[in-house]
Amino acid sequence: PLLQECAAGLLPVRIENGPDERRIFVRAPRARVIDDDTDDRLLEAALSGMRRGDLPIALLDNGPRWWLVELEDEAAVRELRPALDAIAGLCTETSAAGLAVFAKRAGSDKELVVRAFCPADGIDEDPVTGSANACIAAWLRHNDALPWPSYTARQGREIGRDGRIDVRVDDDGEVWIGGRTLTIVRGELVW
Repeated sequence: PLLQECAAGLLPVRIENGPDERRIFVRAPRARVIDDDTDDRLLEAALSGMRRGDLPIALLDNGPRWWLVELEDEAAVRELRPALDAIAGLCTETSAAGLAVFAKRAGSDKELVVRAFCPADGIDEDPVTGSANACIAAWLRHNDALPWPSYTARQGREIGRDGRIDVRVDDDGEVWIGGRTLTIVRGELVW
């Protein structure tokens, strides 16, 4: 088996070769829900202007911590003008990497739209965020709201990128994050 060593430990890697493309997946560390007693005023300030969906707001940890907020629909995600200062305060207070919002993509089968904000770390909006997308998949599964075991998350369009993250949740609840790859260097290593 192929493994990737990172701060979260040794993570299994899976490579899938299709006729026209290669996809690489990394199994994300299992996310856990954090019981948090954050001041409601701090949380409400960070969520200012958000048209929320049905799922409860949650703080999950899969290495980094992520606040997760389901929004009403794709338009609510795309048009959001986040309260970055308030989000930075919430993240600093709760040791979170950021706050991620998501919703089902309108008119598309098996797609979510996602935006991730990390202003406390100097990143107003991250174009592609594997750990946040893994937490979202785990949260959907935890709430029996995962509509598909495999889907694509679209992230980054609002900042000039159009990231596509392949998300798969296996029968054991393990979340795999991946995407298409492009070979730009080829070589051979002799030990």
